[in-house]
Amino acid sequence: MVAGCAGFAVMMVCVRAVSVELHPFVAAFWRNVLGLMFMMPWIVRVGPQALRSDRWPMHGLRASLGLAAMLFLFTALSRMPVAEATALTFTAPLFATIGAVLFLGERVRIRRWSATIIGFVGALIILRPGVATVQPAAFLALTAAAFMAMAMLTIKSLSRTENPNVIVVVMGLLMTPGSFVPAAFVWSWPSAGTWTLLILMGLAATCGQIGLTRAFAATDASAVLPFDFSRLIFVAALGYLLFDEVPDIWTWVGAAVIVTATVYIARREARLGRPTQPVDVH
Repeated sequence: MVAGCAGFAVMMVCVRAVSVELHPFVAAFWRNVLGLMFMMPWIVRVGPQALRSDRWPMHGLRASLGLAAMLFLFTALSRMPVAEATALTFTAPLFATIGAVLFLGERVRIRRWSATIIGFVGALIILRPGVATVQPAAFLALTAAAFMAMAMLTIKSLSRTENPNVIVVVMGLLMTPGSFVPAAFVWSWPSAGTWTLLILMGLAATCGQIGLTRAFAATDASAVLPFDFSRLIFVAALGYLLFDEVPDIWTWVGAAVIVTATVYIARREARLGRPTQPVDVH
């Protein structure tokens, strides 16, 4: 899980770096293309079974939600410090709790609602409305988290019948052409130096996905989820080294509150026999 978080952190700082030259939508397209290329060895080895599924409409919904999350997240990363954007994405499991009630009809008791509310208090600590001017990009990061949550609910449904690798491959095959549509309106070709960052971004995203998948396959989500906080540590360190960005104390405090609430929800899910699904929007 820690290795996967390191991969996602590298991907996020690469997005921030290439946004100097490329529109975030173009960066999202190349992330999908290159991420799919790094999955090709597995696709070739498995053969036609990599695409075998009876639930294509649900795969389409999952890819649409994932693409929306990616576009919002990449845009937020291009406009605000990477550590702050990362901290706000930790609210995704909290949005998922609300979505599970509204769309899946799940019954949520008072302790989980309390943890969800506390988690959103953590987001307010980071945003500090009324104390500091809230960046519009912060709302983009929160919107990305909401789409991440909806994507998580579709993964929860798909994982009941589908192989996890099939879910990832089909997602890439659908999101790649889908991401080209918005990218075409703001298209520009990357320079030679930017290609290196794009390739690193695709590789890091694939490595992050593999680490995340293997972590959740190895043990309970409640045991793995606390280590997701390491993503913020990696991002903060890289943001400082590459962009001279220093997260303020409120970003760390708010992130700690959000992660605490999220871990509590995951442990409640484990006790009730409903393992929390990983957030897969990267």
